[in-house]
Amino acid sequence: MKANIGIKQENITKVVDVLSKILADEFVLYTKTKRAHWNVEGPDFYNKHIFFEQQYDAIDEIVDTVAERIRSLGHYAPATLKDFLALTHLSEELKEKNDSIGFMKELLLDHESIIIYLRENINNTAAELQDAGTSDFITGLVETHEKMAWMLRAHLK
Repeated sequence: MKANIGIKQENITKVVDVLSKILADEFVLYTKTKRAHWNVEGPDFYNKHIFFEQQYDAIDEIVDTVAERIRSLGHYAPATLKDFLALTHLSEELKEKNDSIGFMKELLLDHESIIIYLRENINNTAAELQDAGTSDFITGLVETHEKMAWMLRAHLK
């Protein structure tokens, strides 16, 4: 059954397309953060192992809320690795070393990329697509990613 929530169905479809890309980015970032948690090496192993765990736990919550936002709009969330890889703006490729600095640089770039994509869609979802709820939701995601990026950036100084 389609959601009858005061937004044109064509606009809901466009909002869901935006949210699906966000979901894919979040899932890829979650996977890359898990990889950092599992594979970090070096004298700061334990602290960074715990740090990456905290980050992937936070991203796991984001993944769930984005998927639920899609469902609340009456659509099914993409849920295959193939779908995520086709929709994501991020790369799975690891360009740095398996040390905390290398992982943090990679993850910081991904958070910043997500923040930019989110910002690009805040006004669009509210003004053009008439979905203030999703616009507000995306704004909250920006704030979460900004804090996570700050935490990564602080480690790199």
